[in-house]
Amino acid sequence: MSFPPLDLDLDGIRGRVTPNFGLDAVTWFRVGGPAQALFQPADAEDLGLFLSRLSESVSVLVIGVGSNLLVRDGGIEGVVIRLSAKGFGSATRLDGNRIRVGAALPDKRVAAFALEEGLSGFAFYHGIPGGIGGALRMNAGANGGETRQRLVEVTALDRKGRRLTLTNDEMGFTYRHTAASEDLIFIDAVYQGEPADRAAIRAAMDEVEAHRERAQPIREKTGGSTFKNPPENSAWKLIDAAGCRGLQIGGAQVSPMHCNFLINTGDATAHDLELLGETVRARVLESSGIRLDWEIKRLGNPLPGGEVRPFLGH
Repeated sequence: MSFPPLDLDLDGIRGRVTPNFGLDAVTWFRVGGPAQALFQPADAEDLGLFLSRLSESVSVLVIGVGSNLLVRDGGIEGVVIRLSAKGFGSATRLDGNRIRVGAALPDKRVAAFALEEGLSGFAFYHGIPGGIGGALRMNAGANGGETRQRLVEVTALDRKGRRLTLTNDEMGFTYRHTAASEDLIFIDAVYQGEPADRAAIRAAMDEVEAHRERAQPIREKTGGSTFKNPPENSAWKLIDAAGCRGLQIGGAQVSPMHCNFLINTGDATAHDLELLGETVRARVLESSGIRLDWEIKRLGNPLPGGEVRPFLGH
């Protein structure tokens, strides 16, 4: 399918606009329809100018490295913005054992930069397959660490391209969530580190990496953890107890290795993956009475007739 072209004012814009860009090329699941227009800004100033000229009637959505996304087969109307590593992927040490990192920088690279600088507190990022923008949006965490524990402040652009700064408190972090407006586009963040021996930092990172390799299907086409852990429980245990380990619909499968991961075995559609996820939610609800919440962000429209009802209509 394809969308009609958008009427965009690109005078002086240095970034790249691509109409009907296939988002399956940039998501880890390797599924999904096109973006009506994909904009890759050259830098923050370029992004601000683009936003200041964009009609309020055109929807805007930001994606990162695509690791935690399920784009539906009908694609996404409006403008999808993808921040480049060149314009938004820097890392700089600041006074007071702080670091400033761009929103497009992969989480693993933040952990590596902190190691180079002899700063502890970031080893948990070594195990998260995403970028800083996404980590800020969902308070990403793993192995006992969370984004909110190290964040000092965030720089963002609003829908009109105006720059503002949010403190940690203003981000309103909770489990896998921020209260910051969905209209804000995060462009960089400042974090607080603690001086430490590099060998100790490296050992912590190696432990995180070893855990991932033992427990997660990191070499598959997957979107990472599918569902949030309910209070005082683990999503994977509930899924396993509901008999869903290895469950398959079309080309989508619940990972036999880790039940809270869905994988594209090769020819899955976004519909296959979402239907499998809702099937899992329905079975967990039936077996335990617990309603799992999606951690993966599902975006865009289904193809006609392809809508998947939550919990399959329960």
